[in-house]
Amino acid sequence: MAERTHRLTTRVIVYGILIVWAFICLVPIYWTVTTSFKAAPDVMRGNLVPFIDFTPQWLGWRSLGLSPETLFNTSTVRGEFTKRFMNSVVVSLSASFLAAVLGSLAAYGLSRFSYRFGPMKNKDISFFFLSQLILPPVVLALPFLVLYKELALLDTRIGLILLYTLTVLPIVIWIMRDQFKAIPVELEEAALVDGLSIWGAFLRIVLPISLPGIVAAFILSLILCWNEYFFAALLTSTEAKTLPVMVASQTGSQGINWWSMAALSTAAIAPLLIVGIILERYIIAGMATGAVK
Repeated sequence: MAERTHRLTTRVIVYGILIVWAFICLVPIYWTVTTSFKAAPDVMRGNLVPFIDFTPQWLGWRSLGLSPETLFNTSTVRGEFTKRFMNSVVVSLSASFLAAVLGSLAAYGLSRFSYRFGPMKNKDISFFFLSQLILPPVVLALPFLVLYKELALLDTRIGLILLYTLTVLPIVIWIMRDQFKAIPVELEEAALVDGLSIWGAFLRIVLPISLPGIVAAFILSLILCWNEYFFAALLTSTEAKTLPVMVASQTGSQGINWWSMAALSTAAIAPLLIVGIILERYIIAGMATGAVK
């Protein structure tokens, strides 16, 4: 009886902590979504509950040309939003895909073969990749600005794709290296005995097993690329500007347009939520197999 009471108490405490943590995580999203439907006085008063504290309006969405009455009319602002949204989609998906492919190949090599680069061995090379995250972005600002100017990559999607790929590549390598290490080498040895090449064993044996980890690494890369602001603001001006830059620009003569910023933020958050819901089983499987630590 005492043991049963102890288990029940432990479960109540654990679920209570999880509920509190979920509430803390969801409150900012709730505030952002509700603010996009508030008028200026409601924002300043801090009203939170729709239809009780305030009457929802389409002020924030109307400023973007996305309200019901403006959705089917010509809107310059909506065209600008669509352009920035597509820039974010193309850049983030492309960079995350490239990082997932290149990072998985590099991680597989580091987990299965022995390398030596001067005094550096596999562990040192892996740490070298991860150490690139220590550098603050502002340190790289001037070198990339000069380099991109010489290569004519300023204000281009391809420029952001290449930079974002380099940015998230160390994370993918580190995650996938642990994932591949968790796969028994005997599986590949058996495939080689059966006549498969190293590439055949990787594609037909290792890749399907490690797919949840690759998807988890891809989603993490996608989130980081989608939310990146510093380099997008530094290296773009008109053509390749992304959503985070547009969100940060929602200021006027009267200060910050919170309703417009909230509507833009809601539109920016929605795709990531949809991707997370669709690929939830892969994320859980990747975390369960040790892909994310």
